[in-house]
Amino acid sequence: MINIGIFGYGNLGKGVEAAIRQNEDMCLNAVFTRRDPESVNVRTQGLPVYHADKLLTMKDEIDVLILCGGSATDLPEQTPFYAQHFNVVDSFDNHANIPVHFENVNKAALAGGKTALISAGWDPGMFSVNRLYASCIQPEGKNYTFWGRGVSQGHSDAIRRIEGVVDARQYTVPVEDTVETVRRGEQPTLTARQMHKRECFVVAAEGADKVAIETAIKTMPNYFEPYDTTVHFITAEEMKAQHGELPHGGFVIRSGVTGLNKEHKNIIEYKLTLDSNPEFTSSVLVAGARTVYRLNKEGQTGCKTMFDIAPAYYSPLSGDELRHTML
Repeated sequence: MINIGIFGYGNLGKGVEAAIRQNEDMCLNAVFTRRDPESVNVRTQGLPVYHADKLLTMKDEIDVLILCGGSATDLPEQTPFYAQHFNVVDSFDNHANIPVHFENVNKAALAGGKTALISAGWDPGMFSVNRLYASCIQPEGKNYTFWGRGVSQGHSDAIRRIEGVVDARQYTVPVEDTVETVRRGEQPTLTARQMHKRECFVVAAEGADKVAIETAIKTMPNYFEPYDTTVHFITAEEMKAQHGELPHGGFVIRSGVTGLNKEHKNIIEYKLTLDSNPEFTSSVLVAGARTVYRLNKEGQTGCKTMFDIAPAYYSPLSGDELRHTML
């Protein structure tokens, strides 16, 4: 059995707890939190909850620590620190900062003789692997990544920080005409506005200036200004009833050519439709925990990404079983 510890019990940590139940070779040993452990109500009977201060005293009881914090401020500090002491997995998703995060974690894991997997999820993660495979198979072509329709938690939080906003959900929506153009084998150069729309549902405080809120959203640099953005004002009851879940997904398309004269078009497409973004990401983290456990047993230490790990390491099946059932 692979003994798992969870650090952080938000949506991602709860998803890891659920995913471990589907993996018979894993046992969830404990949840660690920066909150008061008495305030954390886990859903697994008898599962202990400890304060994060206790983590380093339990090195011998945890084979892999799954870090479920946020990419903005938590993981850049937590993953390098704990990679010195545990085999770790995280879902760091700030694409631009992945190289720096990798170097920091790699240095720590090598120093501690541990194995780490970073940026495990669906993007970065599963989408990244599909972009890589497709680019190798069709070296002459273009990759296109479309996200949605789904809730962007970062963009939703950005709206909630606007004065007068009580609650908000922001959906990222692919532009259908653009998607169909790519699927036809054309290879356009696209702007952000041509690829995605942003649809916002906002609960405003009583008496708040809705015009000012809408203007603040649509003109927000980086988040909304580069996109066609629609804002809907709704009640708190409507928000709870209609937008309480966290669906997401999207697809990666590689448009390439083959033939001596490059006369044949080929489309590779990988698609995800997720009822729960955090639960699916958690499932990738749990499969990733198996890989770092195995790699560490083999003496392979340092930091890895999903590019670096052979697919068979994610599976509980033996090589012979995989060859018989999936090859």
